Amino acid sequence: MGGVNYPPPAQVSTSRKPIVVALLGCGTVGGGVLQLLSENSEALKQKIGVPLEVAHVLVRDPKKSRVAECKDEWVTTDPDVIFNDERVDVVIEVMGGENPARNYIERAIEKKLTVVTANKLLVAMHGPSLIEQAKSSGVDLAFEAAVGGGIPIIRTLRDALNGDRIESMHGILNGTCNYILTRMRDEGADFQEVLNDAKELGYAEADPTLDIEGLDAAQKLIIACMLSYGSSFAHDAAPTEGITAIDSLDFSAAANFGFTIKHLAVARDLGETLSLHIHPALIPQTSALANIDGVLNALLIHGKGLGPCMLMGRGAGDLPTAVSVVADLVDVARARSEGHCGVTTRSVQVGSRKLAPL
Repeated sequence: MGGVNYPPPAQVSTSRKPIVVALLGCGTVGGGVLQLLSENSEALKQKIGVPLEVAHVLVRDPKKSRVAECKDEWVTTDPDVIFNDERVDVVIEVMGGENPARNYIERAIEKKLTVVTANKLLVAMHGPSLIEQAKSSGVDLAFEAAVGGGIPIIRTLRDALNGDRIESMHGILNGTCNYILTRMRDEGADFQEVLNDAKELGYAEADPTLDIEGLDAAQKLIIACMLSYGSSFAHDAAPTEGITAIDSLDFSAAANFGFTIKHLAVARDLGETLSLHIHPALIPQTSALANIDGVLNALLIHGKGLGPCMLMGRGAGDLPTAVSVVADLVDVARARSEGHCGVTTRSVQVGSRKLAPL
């Protein structure tokens, strides 16, 4: 039987030269990445085998104040400065949004540069095509931070559980929703009151629509399914409902029957089809997910061989998300330095599955 003829890995030197990094975006997460690279530079060098060097930081406003670790000589508003610099090995995208981030990532892959991204919208919308482009170029596309912030969900699904069949996943994948529902349950507080508090605390955006309408969790579930089921779906394919219709009386009624309410993203393998849905759900007060409170995220995975496995932690924020970005950077930098670029991404196979009716 004939195999798939993949291109050889991108031609990179296996000498012990530094890995040169360009950062696209220096907001909350980008600042966290630079902070970790500075604080842990020696430890990262030991893990990779060569030092990491930041060469460029692409920003919109060069006059905006940034973390102390962002040196003035790195800052540029011109992406061509990055893509014309032959020294650059890895591009880290933490800008967010679809464009121009997509264009920059595609340019990087075309130039056979390794890419690390935290952009959940972009991966949910264009992940399969970007992965295929990365395979064709023989480079890696890493996106651990796109799902669950600092929680190692992508690695677990892609690597640790690739010998098992994932029967189901139940996730609390949005910290804003979880914070609001926790306060409503514990204090009998009004939805709008808690939402306003979440904005003041920085847990919710000025426009919280993506969070409270369930769209953020839906994008993360689509990405998780790409890894666990090898499935390609539109980012808005799954039936989705937010939490705006929930009030404190719902929690009282649920408690009378031994339940609580959580906003869940659910995927189930039904054989011929996949069942995906995102919505508020009644869950037993004794269940593990019932006790994931505040801004914490969690994913309960049930494997045919493994049984239940739960990952829990901070699903957003500068340093938790930056931890995942830097973890990806360590992996891809080591692979690039040792001449094994593209191997991890090559293992990701994305096909098509049918969605079951809700």
